[in-house]
Amino acid sequence: MNENDSTLFQQIRDELFVAAVGDVLDTMGYHHQFLPAGIAPLERSMRIVGRAMPVLEADVINDGRKSAGPLSGKPFGLMLEALDDLRPGEIYIATGASLRYALWGGLMSTRAQRLKAAGAILDGYVRDANEIEHLGFTVFCRGTYAQDQGVRGQVIDYRCTIEIDGVRIAPGDLLFGDREGVLVIPREVEAEAVQKALEKVRTENKVADAIRNGMGACEAFRTFGVM
Repeated sequence: MNENDSTLFQQIRDELFVAAVGDVLDTMGYHHQFLPAGIAPLERSMRIVGRAMPVLEADVINDGRKSAGPLSGKPFGLMLEALDDLRPGEIYIATGASLRYALWGGLMSTRAQRLKAAGAILDGYVRDANEIEHLGFTVFCRGTYAQDQGVRGQVIDYRCTIEIDGVRIAPGDLLFGDREGVLVIPREVEAEAVQKALEKVRTENKVADAIRNGMGACEAFRTFGVM
């Protein structure tokens, strides 16, 4: 993680919340940047910000037969390689699997934390929830389910562009999440989006002060242009 990213991530954590950035992206013409509402923090106070390291999953049928593919008979496919490739400030974000098994667990969290990853976002379930929460590693997911991936799914690619519910996630895109949702902020517009969000939040703070001092909602909107 470079110094610019470190400063950017800290500013986002200190001053912004997901709703404000989502509103700004709407005004910029980016109307479909939230991941599905079912993807939520494992522990409700968790917040996440970092660079996307996308991971593509697929279901497999383990009937004992050897297939022609290069990952045939390889438990988890490329999952361990993807995990070891995580860099500081990156977020492991995975999709492509059914909801038949967990995509993430406690040992994966331990390894990712050691690599200084910013967290994991799973379009599916996780297991070892108590262990993950004890580690303090940030995970967003669709819930918890103990059934293992080993004989049911594989990672088939990583550092590739993926889609979740029609939202495209490219390697290096900025991800920002809290208990109200997860946003994908395209890298090419992130500087503008963050700056406008900071201006919006700072203006909203002024609106809150004015309302507390007796200003009406209509007057506040006319005066500040936000509500």
